Amino acid sequence: MTGIVTAALIAGLVGGGAGFGGAYALLEDDSPASTLLTSPASPAAAATAGTVAGAAATATPSTVDIRVTLAQGTAEGSGVVLTADGAVLTNNHVVAGSTGDITVTLADGSTHAATVVGTSPSYDLAVLQLQGVSGLTPAVLGNSADLQVGQQVVAIGSPQGLTGTVTTGIVSAFDRTVAVQGEDGSAVVYNGLQTDTPINQGNSGGPLVDLQGRVVGINSAIATGSSQSTGSIGLGFAIPVDQAKRVAQEILDSGTATKPVLGVQGNAAASSGGGAQIAAVEPGSAAAQAGLAAGDVVTKVGDARVEDFADLVARIGAQTPGDTVTLTVGEGGSERTVEVTLGSAPDRAASTSSGGQAQTVPQTPFGSPFGN
Repeated sequence: MTGIVTAALIAGLVGGGAGFGGAYALLEDDSPASTLLTSPASPAAAATAGTVAGAAATATPSTVDIRVTLAQGTAEGSGVVLTADGAVLTNNHVVAGSTGDITVTLADGSTHAATVVGTSPSYDLAVLQLQGVSGLTPAVLGNSADLQVGQQVVAIGSPQGLTGTVTTGIVSAFDRTVAVQGEDGSAVVYNGLQTDTPINQGNSGGPLVDLQGRVVGINSAIATGSSQSTGSIGLGFAIPVDQAKRVAQEILDSGTATKPVLGVQGNAAASSGGGAQIAAVEPGSAAAQAGLAAGDVVTKVGDARVEDFADLVARIGAQTPGDTVTLTVGEGGSERTVEVTLGSAPDRAASTSSGGQAQTVPQTPFGSPFGN
């Protein structure tokens, strides 16, 4: 697979939130637990089922605009209604820089104050709770595992503040390693869906849906060209909904999310293109228990090839804590397979920032990169 991880391209990836002046500027610019439910299609959607118009009719009532007060200015993104009583899913980078009010505008034009229930910096996800609402239309959540390359999809959101904008394209590829800079300066690396659907700043946190209006991804990032322009060039990325559902449900249940823990550090420079070279193994970690050691080079996670350390970060992050995965490890020209049962840790923002400097051992939200 092709990883979107080179320094030049990482510098060209932008979060889709409009008006960001924090970390993403470097890249441009007590509630009861709820269970995620699906809802029936609207009559209008049923009349045009399987079309872009039908998808828009189904998903638009569950798509919101989010405006956030920052230390300097405001930011804007999009979100997805999860529950009838006002739980909303969006990107962490949309709300991470908030210093005050968060205002959510529903599809009917009404505005409501919102608070942050919990965040998942590793997956660039956050759940908000709207105040004083009921009877909202929850989004229909699909299954990203069922998608096919070439399948038509639709994005809905607020690009450049234009609420309710509908664009369409196809699923271009799966398993793209997407790396952007988080609000705290650490790397956010995830296994993303690639789409040519036009996605621009302000689409962040909004839904990518199939033609039945089912959410299959959460729009999160775009790649830009060599110029300073930050508009869509047909390279957009979304967090797969299968991953987002797990994280959102954990936040709804407990206010926090978890992440899988492997327990290794890696040398990105030494492993580019030939697997992920392990620089150190954390004592007592899942990796240590499986017999991994410094110098090992991981070339596959399951059947998926690993090109470099960012690939390993993304592929481990796509798992669930407690999963057992098979790693293929290269040793002096030979290969062996290792079964690893991943550990679990709270998903929280990193305590230190890279300050934008290159690192031999990259610090990611999965620990260093998978510990702590």
